[in-house]
Amino acid sequence: MQIRTLSTLECTKLLTANRVGRLACAKEGQPYIVPFYYAHADNHLYAFSLPGKKITWMRANPLVSVQIEGHGDGRGWKSVIVNGRYEELPDRIGHKVQLDHAWSLLSRHNDWWEPGALKPETSSVAEHFPNVFFRIFIAEVSGREALAG
Repeated sequence: MQIRTLSTLECTKLLTANRVGRLACAKEGQPYIVPFYYAHADNHLYAFSLPGKKITWMRANPLVSVQIEGHGDGRGWKSVIVNGRYEELPDRIGHKVQLDHAWSLLSRHNDWWEPGALKPETSSVAEHFPNVFFRIFIAEVSGREALAG
């Protein structure tokens, strides 16, 4: 196996080509990691969730990491790590453009709202479980590739 460092462009291509990653956050020294769906655009990863542990923790500590992987030939693989900052996109004046942009990017894919649990819509259920749209500002990106051979 040969390991090589990916260029920033190669990392960006892997982020764009994938939709599922692992989101890591921390609170009071305790790490927490979960899978999440995202859309990559303009140096951000856009995502959706219902309120819960990850949202609570990211509100308390907005510094996060994301890991994305791809599989190559044979035992080959690629992995990209994003270090960034959680930015919530609330449904209120001043954030409408960013919220609409997130919705537009995410809704290009079928079932984009899963694993957020409930499809965002106006209903009595949605009022009890407010949807949280957020983005991760990409402050730093790095990656590696393992080549079989």
